[in-house]
Amino acid sequence: MSAVALERRSRPAGWWGMAVFVATEATLFGTLFGTYVYLRFRVSHWPPPGVPSPSVTVPVVLAAVLVATSVPIQFAVRAARAARVAAARRLVFLALFVQAGYFAMQIQLFTDDLAKFSPRGNAYASIYYTLLGAHHLHVAVGMLLSLWIGLRLLGGLTRYRLVGLEAMAFYWHFVNVLAVCVVLTVLSPSL
Repeated sequence: MSAVALERRSRPAGWWGMAVFVATEATLFGTLFGTYVYLRFRVSHWPPPGVPSPSVTVPVVLAAVLVATSVPIQFAVRAARAARVAAARRLVFLALFVQAGYFAMQIQLFTDDLAKFSPRGNAYASIYYTLLGAHHLHVAVGMLLSLWIGLRLLGGLTRYRLVGLEAMAFYWHFVNVLAVCVVLTVLSPSL
């Protein structure tokens, strides 16, 4: 498939479908961030006594690692648009490998936090785990999308697969913006 054959005048329906999905997810997270801020200013101690303040270094480094995966994803889209399917596939799998490492570390941190305090203990714990859990779920979905499109690219490049790659890249960029917002929000008591 030549690069010229891949040109198109408007965004395909698959891309718009992902845009609508991302918009609904942004609304969900906007509500969660609003809830966090509301709860934060309704109590005098945030986090409450007995709950450790979140550490800063590891979550910031992990968020930076996840955000960095937008680079190979975007280069994969460029490679696919230039009909370089092997390069696109390698870049998707490289990003997936890093994303999986991020996810494993985050799940470990999440379970460590669960051993320290319960989500049922207070409003802080409830919104803390809700924000992190929702973001982790979105990372897991993104990893499944990366795996799916990476495997689809094993069969070559079609217009359908290019649209799928572009939609997946759009989703990953959104998840990475969310990572920054979630980290800044949950670390706000420590900053």
